Amino acid sequence: MLLKKKNETATTARLGESLALQFLIGKRYAIVEKNYRKKYGEVDIIARDGATLVFVEVKTRHSTIFGTPFEAVDARKQRQLSKIAQEYLQTHQLGEASARFDVIAVLLDRGNRPAVIDHMKNAFDFVL
Repeated sequence: MLLKKKNETATTARLGESLALQFLIGKRYAIVEKNYRKKYGEVDIIARDGATLVFVEVKTRHSTIFGTPFEAVDARKQRQLSKIAQEYLQTHQLGEASARFDVIAVLLDRGNRPAVIDHMKNAFDFVL
């Protein structure tokens, strides 16, 4: 059984977020915030896609042996992201803004190079 050290996992996550950021910039998204943290969690990227505010969760893996990156954004994670997004919208007085949740899955090869970057727009609805 292969176990990763915590710092290896953090390094993989940071690499995936960096690649996702460049991917979004290439798609002409305007980056608003990176690693928006609250005491109950974090949104990896907040961006604008035209007039829509997009809360982006990035999941990075070297393998899908334990499931796809998209599967890691389960109901618990969706509730957490929804809570953070709701707080962000209220704090920034954007209650009427168009918003959505996207998930970017980054699969890396053995050399930590991106093998696949997959973007799921509107991956889930707000969950309360």
